[in-house]
Formats: sequence, C-alpha cells, structure tokens
Amino acid sequence: MDNLPLFLLQTVLFPEGRLPLRIFETRYMDMAKACLRDNSPFGVCAIREGAEVGAPATPHDVGTLARIGDWEMPQLGLLQVIAHGERRFRILERRVEPSGLQRARVELLAPEADAPVPPSCVLCSRLLERVIDQQPDVLPGPHRLDSCAWVGARLAELLPLPLHAKQELLELADPVTRLERLNALLRSGARAES
Repeated sequence: MDNLPLFLLQTVLFPEGRLPLRIFETRYMDMAKACLRDNSPFGVCAIREGAEVGAPATPHDVGTLARIGDWEMPQLGLLQVIAHGERRFRILERRVEPSGLQRARVELLAPEADAPVPPSCVLCSRLLERVIDQQPDVLPGPHRLDSCAWVGARLAELLPLPLHAKQELLELADPVTRLERLNALLRSGARAES
C-alpha cells in the first residue's frame, strides 16, 4: 500500500480489535470522511515520540489497518467512530502533508497463524471469560476463547500495560509467544498479590 493515512495515538490496536475514537482535529476529520466515502482503511500506530495533538508525532513502525464501522457526529466538529482492526503492517516510508496528516507506504505483514490456547495458558482464557461475563459491553461477540491470537490480542488491549509493552506484543508474529508472555505477566502479578 502506497498512500495509507496514519492515525497516531497513545494506544495500540490489534487485529480484530475495536477502538472508539473521538475525532476533532481537521486533519483526522478529513481523513475519516475520505475513508467513509471510499470505504478505505487507515493505519493506527502507537506514538514513539511526540503527542496526539499539535505537531506531527513519530510513530512506531508496526501498526494495524483499521476501517470505520459505526460512526456519529453528536455535534459540529466532533466525529465519534468505532475503528475495527484488520491486518498488521510495517511502515516503509512516511511523509507529512501540509495539514499535518501523515501518510505512509507500508507492507502488510502476514496474517498470524492461529493456534488453540495451550493448556499452560488457560488462565488467560478464563480471565477473559470472566471479563466478558461481568462486562459484556467491553468485548462484543463473537468471542473466540479457544483462539490463541484472539485471546492474546484482547488481553493485550485490556490489561493496564505500558504502551511500549503493548507495542512489543503487537510486533510479535507468533500468537502463542504473545499469549505465553501475557500468561507469565498474569502469573507474576498473581504471585505478587499473594
């Protein structure tokens, strides 16, 4: 892809994830309108340096394609959307337009080869199942609690991890490795609380 608009944030979006966005900056409002009009994706990238508003920030190299699902404009100058994560990509080259919007030439990364949740990581599935039972609006279905990629991505989105840790998890190509790292974090946290 040669001309992907980038939305730089202090968060990480994983494939199959949902990300609510409140868009008010002109550069992103114009981008969202074009994406809605053309049914085209944009890239969500975590910020490596800089801030979400103002001068253009520097993104991490790996991000996630997103498409706008639901949207509404509750007031003039404010667009609320739900972005749906698709595939991961790597930035090869980027440029900043006069408006401050960044565009990039990206390579799409291979889809993750999914696997069942290994028995050693069943704690992760159980935790996610409890979250879904107690707060069903947090993760609307369909739920794939037997999928290593799905469980790992959803936990990485929900757990209060530092941005750099979430970015490292996004960059992992193997969903089993991602889930094993999350499982180790959960187990070490449980031991610390005991």
